[in-house]
Amino acid sequence: MMKQLFPIRHVMGYLASLVLSAAALIVIYGDLSSSANMVVLLVTALIQASLQLFVFMHIGESADSKKELYLNIAYAMFVALVTIFGTLFIFVWGWYA
Repeated sequence: MMKQLFPIRHVMGYLASLVLSAAALIVIYGDLSSSANMVVLLVTALIQASLQLFVFMHIGESADSKKELYLNIAYAMFVALVTIFGTLFIFVWGWYA
């Protein structure tokens, strides 16, 4: 009974998030090249985002509305990419009217 009440999956997800955040600190304290820094940050960010989606936002638990969940994720990623690249176009690459 107590095993069902203790959220071991959430605790393990939290600990994994802490480990991934600590791994991203290699960028600050490690003496790596800029391309290696980007690889470390991208890999840890992708793993952390998927961990957040599947463990804490319960993406894999609902069998009824999987199509809507993945559609919402795709739409959110589209909006995020448009925002990120729009910001880069304007502020970094100087593409403005």
